[in-house]
Amino acid sequence: MGPCLRRGTVLTGLAGALVAALALSAPAHAQDVAITNAKLVIGDGSAPIEGGTVVVRGGKVVAAGRGVAVPAGIERVDAGGHYVTPGIVAAFSRVGLVEVDAVAGTNDRSATRSRFSAGLDIAPALNPMGSPIAVNRAAGVTRAIVAPGSSSNLFAGQGAVVDLGDDNDMVTRPRALQFVAFGEDGSAKAGGSRAATFLLFREQLLAARSYARNPTTLAEWSNDSLIQRADAEALVRVINGTTPLFVRVDRAADILNVLKLKGEFPALKLVLVGATEGWLVARDIAAAKVPVLVSPLTDLPGSFEQLGATQSNAGRLKAAGVEVSVGVFDDDDAHKMGYTTQYAGNLVGLSKLPGASGLTWDQAFASISSVPAKAVGMDGAIGSLRAGRAGDIVIWDNDPLELGSRPTMVWIDGKRQSLVTRQDRLRDRYLTPTEGALPKAYDR
Repeated sequence: MGPCLRRGTVLTGLAGALVAALALSAPAHAQDVAITNAKLVIGDGSAPIEGGTVVVRGGKVVAAGRGVAVPAGIERVDAGGHYVTPGIVAAFSRVGLVEVDAVAGTNDRSATRSRFSAGLDIAPALNPMGSPIAVNRAAGVTRAIVAPGSSSNLFAGQGAVVDLGDDNDMVTRPRALQFVAFGEDGSAKAGGSRAATFLLFREQLLAARSYARNPTTLAEWSNDSLIQRADAEALVRVINGTTPLFVRVDRAADILNVLKLKGEFPALKLVLVGATEGWLVARDIAAAKVPVLVSPLTDLPGSFEQLGATQSNAGRLKAAGVEVSVGVFDDDDAHKMGYTTQYAGNLVGLSKLPGASGLTWDQAFASISSVPAKAVGMDGAIGSLRAGRAGDIVIWDNDPLELGSRPTMVWIDGKRQSLVTRQDRLRDRYLTPTEGALPKAYDR
């Protein structure tokens, strides 16, 4: 049930990147459009609506459902009975931060030599012209929660929510989350043990709280300071609940200790990322009302903190009352957000196996649309086709959770998007070469 039929994302040189950027079409304007005759998926966990209609005006959904009246004078698109859904919200990604993983000059995922940590803001590093943007858009991904990699400290920095539109302004919400890693990764950053991880975490939050009460307690640029001023300012927003704290954690015991932090810092808005052994403490997670972002293909231990790995993790968490989002972690999270639909579909198939726990179709689609939007505090703006949400809409050629399905039309903020990628252009250029001189690789 693992990923297959993957399209590659290859960049053969800096010149190719520049030409791909120049080839981007001019930004489209928001359209007033009504999509009719749809198998309409609202994205909130409800069942698909046969013969549904969704109306978008000024870039926003104004109505969606059966029997929705179409205003006079706006464009109509007949979906022909195909699935029409909100755009996919990638629950965890590095899209826009990495072009070629092995080329340091194109990789802004991590800042391991920076003196800053929590204060790092990935927004200026995001590249809307990178080739992975178009590749993921063509797979039906319209928004992504982008998190930083590691820094020199425990906290990695501030992530963003982005759109994958065909324009140069991709940041929907900057500083939308703070990311921190516990478990084995956190231990390595903190000094070699989990005891050091939790102590360093607490001390940094306490330093930020002290800074909020009296900024003079933190010296600027002091090498003796536990954190820098910019880091403290970022962590103040975590302490008061303004910024959600995404915590990468896998071992069940570590999860329980993370949940206990809410006792000392009650305003923390925790989101667990990974949570490989989450099913072992699902009731505790549910009682704490903490959402979880999981990778459903983590079904074998990759380390000692994942000994309880099972593909039934998501289904068991959901059955216990946990809000579960499905995402792509540790699996080409900079390039292939399109795997998300397959992962969700795997969970639907898993629910039909004796002794296994998966998700219903409706739950699975919500886990890649409205649920991740809610985890980052943006379900009122993106992730579903409820009135007032962004006009992010996808028409599919088949069931979107089936492996072979592809989008046929995509709108982001009510703007019709191109589904042509650099890979498509390369394929077409060299598909039927003729005898003699081959076409020049980088002619504009």
